[in-house]
Amino acid sequence: MLTGLFWLLALALFAVATRVGRHFRMIPIVSQLLLASIGLPLLMLFWVEPHWQLSGAQLVAPVWLKSLYSLSFALLLGTILSDVIDLRLDRQSLKIALPSFLVPFACGVACAVWLLPAQPWISSLAIGLVFAITAIPVLYLYLRHIDYPPAATRRLVQSAIVIDLTCWSLFGLAQGSLDLSSLLLPLAAALVPLLLRALRIRQPLCYSLSFFALLVVAEHYRFNALIFGVGYLLCMAWLKVALVMPLNAAWLERLQTTLAIPLILTFGIVQIDVHSALSEISLLQLSALLLLPMLSKLLGNWLGLSWATPSFAGASKWRESLLLNIRGLSEIVFLNLLLQQQLISPALYFALMLMSLVATLLPALAGMSKPPLKSAVVPGKERLCQE
Repeated sequence: MLTGLFWLLALALFAVATRVGRHFRMIPIVSQLLLASIGLPLLMLFWVEPHWQLSGAQLVAPVWLKSLYSLSFALLLGTILSDVIDLRLDRQSLKIALPSFLVPFACGVACAVWLLPAQPWISSLAIGLVFAITAIPVLYLYLRHIDYPPAATRRLVQSAIVIDLTCWSLFGLAQGSLDLSSLLLPLAAALVPLLLRALRIRQPLCYSLSFFALLVVAEHYRFNALIFGVGYLLCMAWLKVALVMPLNAAWLERLQTTLAIPLILTFGIVQIDVHSALSEISLLQLSALLLLPMLSKLLGNWLGLSWATPSFAGASKWRESLLLNIRGLSEIVFLNLLLQQQLISPALYFALMLMSLVATLLPALAGMSKPPLKSAVVPGKERLCQE
């Protein structure tokens, strides 16, 4: 009874935070990150744990909740991967993406090896990837907010896609290298589009519903959802079958904002004992995890933008570096994946979540906070607005 009441309360708080954030011209993910990073830990510390006598483990124990989490996770990961696969590479985007990925990735691996306790190599790799990720949907929204030139918008979004595709692919392959069966089974499932084509099924909706259904199964049974998702969508692209989202854009946006993102954020945060998490991490480690990802990412972005030609006359490398430093939904899903698989500790999860919040707020703090302009839409990228 109390568990259900808590989740209703959490969803209501996210709805209020989103509405209040819009009043102050914040996009939903920013206000939701604020609530998740600050409001939820305070609620757990001062109300739920002392008065309701409920721990994080109890709050995420119900079977119905885990099923709902799997559905939400599949919806968000599927949306992210569908955007990542939609790549139209050009030389200038690649010039931006290479330093923007390599510099923070190297910094993250070095930080994991030298500043954090000893851990498996895949955990160090994962931390490097967390340092490097750029949130594609939030980046696109900010570019719309400031009415950025369409050609420059495409270049920055494509650079972010290259970065995120590299991150997701490297992590998926690293996981598969540890257990061959965890690599072969998702790869076999990724060939389902070939089976559907052999059965003379042509409707894109059948391919798309199979993709999301198998993604739910992969998450629920801890199969390698990344390798399956990337492989399945590559197979669809090779067959020239378009991915059709299960709902129209308006309903999908509402479902993500009101249910999927709040659920995933809350699911991760409530499992963290803030007292023990803070005691497990030193001030030096916390400062490094808050500052180094952003500083290294900004340096990599600046180097990449300096290497590429200017996107338009008067383009500011500093402004575009801040925009490419944006985290958000991509990083949240990635962090939840790492926490679930126990590749990072709750303390690391909490510190990196705070870093994600600060990095996502930086463009707004720098004055990039105009209301969105309805006319500034990049063709083929409308679904990136769903966050």
